[in-house]
Amino acid sequence: MDSNSFKTSYLNKESIVKNWFVANADGKVLGRFASEVAKILRGKHKASFTPHMDCGDYVIVTNSDNIKLTGNKWRDKKYVSHSGYPGGQKTINPLDLKDKKSSKFIIEKAVRGMLPKNRLGRQLFRNLFVYEDSNHPHEGQKPKEIKI
Repeated sequence: MDSNSFKTSYLNKESIVKNWFVANADGKVLGRFASEVAKILRGKHKASFTPHMDCGDYVIVTNSDNIKLTGNKWRDKKYVSHSGYPGGQKTINPLDLKDKKSSKFIIEKAVRGMLPKNRLGRQLFRNLFVYEDSNHPHEGQKPKEIKI
């Protein structure tokens, strides 16, 4: 056998092909939906996956207002943040976050937690676009509909 057939081939910047996808979050469970979105952002659905590069695709999430959380998570789940100052810890549950800010922050926090915690993860997170209703300004990219 040829020893070259055993070598792993990695992509470089010039050979990466990125696509656009639209995912509808209407009636989907948050964690299961976010893990599929994170997998597409990371590029793990491709045969040419390269772990140290941004080879994933762009994902547009629509209808974030209609996402579901199971059990009592709307009231019991806590998002914790800290300002860095003494006594600067704040907690908020998803129901208050949806009312005070927007439901898109719930999906963004779930997907961000499933990406790598380094500069690659921060770069991958910029490929995610979340919208509260079914309208989005990315029609020019001709995104494909994906079923999650």
